[in-house]
Amino acid sequence: MSGNEEDIVTETQPLQSTKRSLLNIATIVAVATLLSKIFGLLRQVAIAAAFGNGTAYGAYNFAYVIPGFLLILLGGINGPFHSAIVSVLAKRDRREVATIIDSITTIVTGILLLVSIALIIFAEPLMHLVAPGLFIPEANLLAKGITPETIQHLKITKDIAIQQFQIMAPMAVLAGLVGIGFGALNAADAYWLPSVSPIFSSLTVLIGIGGLFWSLGSKILLPENAMLGGAVLAWSTLAGAILQWLVQLPVQLKSGMGGFKLRFDFQRPEVKEVMKIMLPATFSSGMLQINVWTDLFFASFIPNAAAAVSAMGYAGLLVQTPLGILSNVILVPLFPVLSKLTDPENWDELKQRIRQGLMLTALTMLPLSALMVALAFPISQVVYERYAFTTEDAELTGAVLMAYSVGMFVYLGRDVLVRVFYALGDGDTPFKISIANIFLNGLFDYFLVQKFGAPGIVLATVSVNVLSMLTMMYCLDRRLNGMPLKSWSITILGLTIASAIAGGVSWGVYHLLSQGFAGMNVIAKFSAELGGLAIASVIGLTIFGAIAMQMKIPEIALLSAQIKRRFFR
Repeated sequence: MSGNEEDIVTETQPLQSTKRSLLNIATIVAVATLLSKIFGLLRQVAIAAAFGNGTAYGAYNFAYVIPGFLLILLGGINGPFHSAIVSVLAKRDRREVATIIDSITTIVTGILLLVSIALIIFAEPLMHLVAPGLFIPEANLLAKGITPETIQHLKITKDIAIQQFQIMAPMAVLAGLVGIGFGALNAADAYWLPSVSPIFSSLTVLIGIGGLFWSLGSKILLPENAMLGGAVLAWSTLAGAILQWLVQLPVQLKSGMGGFKLRFDFQRPEVKEVMKIMLPATFSSGMLQINVWTDLFFASFIPNAAAAVSAMGYAGLLVQTPLGILSNVILVPLFPVLSKLTDPENWDELKQRIRQGLMLTALTMLPLSALMVALAFPISQVVYERYAFTTEDAELTGAVLMAYSVGMFVYLGRDVLVRVFYALGDGDTPFKISIANIFLNGLFDYFLVQKFGAPGIVLATVSVNVLSMLTMMYCLDRRLNGMPLKSWSITILGLTIASAIAGGVSWGVYHLLSQGFAGMNVIAKFSAELGGLAIASVIGLTIFGAIAMQMKIPEIALLSAQIKRRFFR
């Protein structure tokens, strides 16, 4: 039975008690992740309204690099901890799992506790490493023509960043606990809680900012309150990580998937197998996060560094919202299927699953990418422009958003291919590619930041992702004795052209509609802009869908058939 003819289904492993199709799992993950992303967007809107592109949020972006790196790397769905645990535990009987999980938790918690202590002690030198531009001597800055006011902003940004970094250091331990819990719950066929738990992190930040507004009101923007605002951001972020772990712990214990019990059965084969996959996968994924550090390293030398990194944070959230939802929808249910098709006799179906992953990525990411490039500035205005966030901030955020949006397909497409390597038990190849990408990213950053500023830093990352994806495709082609890359490329090229047409039409529609927005009051203008974005987007997506249907892509028919059977049976 070929991949084009069969339903997109996955059989559960011995650990799991029920059978679910990929669409079933994807629906659960999509709804939960959508809720999480909505709350994440509300959190970012609240931050923008409270701090704009000011020093408190600018410092937070630098301070969050390492704690956030660990939380995303170790604690994220589809992260190395999650992937390693799912790939091993999904093959085991549930009665064996608690011992394995407890032993892994003991090892990881011990290591990460030492890491947290080191982060607190060495906060200032580590921040110097992350953002050296904030530590340039005042005399050197004056010699470069930087104004005293800007120099003072840099100094305040540095002091706030160090304080925030020390507050958030314990997130290292929490990241490991959250990641292990996510993997255990997914291996037990539980997808809702891992996908929805980031809501709790967003809620704590919203509560923290709400309390700050309640106590300070409009005084929140005064320079003397910047340190307090930065501290509230950091403490509420830490509280969110704690809550994210605590809400999943009872479910993990109830399902018999271990919890927080000290166990030192480190010689158990399953524990060794998890660590064997986890370590190279962690380093490989870590290389991607090191690129984030590289970006902020160069961003710290931009004269108004706080505004630059703030714009990158706001724009990044707008891109990560659809990316996060669709990444979980595609990768979470696909990975267990890939893991069962690694024997050579199953490679034909494995190649078909790889195609499915890439085509679903192209069908979702390419049109969204085109729309966000075309409508970047009005999107930034509608989402963020209020209170402390000005039109000038929206312009900078829109420019960065355009750069981010260009790379949406390759970002997720690369992640699909990384999961194929993990399923094949090969963490070394992605790791080697990631090592090379670090140097390329630094090189591209150096040249592009000088020409384009903050958008140039993002374009550097996009360029690296393109090269990374192409390299992985080449390696898999050789590993799997050839793949139909030419036909896949033609299909993706056709979808790219369709997306470009859709984006152009959307831009034209919004431009025409926006001619009537002038002279409106604030509320009416916001409503008109939001409606204009909706109309332009729907028209663009309709055009893309019409063109894509004419291309007769098998994945469209498969997905449509599954939806019809599910909702119209």
